[in-house]
Amino acid sequence: MVAAYEFINCDAGKAELVVRALRKIKGLKQAHVVTGLHDIIAYVEAPTMKDLTKLIISRIQGTKGVGRTVTCIVVNGN
Repeated sequence: MVAAYEFINCDAGKAELVVRALRKIKGLKQAHVVTGLHDIIAYVEAPTMKDLTKLIISRIQGTKGVGRTVTCIVVNGN
């Protein structure tokens, strides 16, 4: 299993709509609207790096209202 934290910036005023859409994505385990440099922080898991890449690029970055994302791959999940 491969996991990552996704830091997401949204279009102005769209964070609540975006987080609701993101929570429907299979593999996305948690998503929260936060304060600070990013609008949403999400935790995602996938069986392989290839699957994780598809999840991030196709599903998360393809969600309406998502602007820029930063991905931090978990290297030690213990």
